[in-house]
Amino acid sequence: MTNKELVLNMLAELSTKKISQASAPETMEDHIDIASRGGNIAKEARLKLEQETGQAVVSPLNAKSMLSLKQDKEEHGENKEESATL
Repeated sequence: MTNKELVLNMLAELSTKKISQASAPETMEDHIDIASRGGNIAKEARLKLEQETGQAVVSPLNAKSMLSLKQDKEEHGENKEESATL
């Protein structure tokens, strides 16, 4: 998971929390609706970022893959700062 993906995940969670606090849901259906609305906020941000940059935000990498790439680069003497920008 890249930094961009983490930020969008946090945006979805924060949005859902704030919408929930503002609307005080009472039923499970209310909670499901709020979760969907919070997720849509992050989805719209992702789509807008992809449109503006012309690059995909979602990567096929997972945390284990990212850690492996970082360790490989460090073992081969590549700059640690470059590894952190994956």
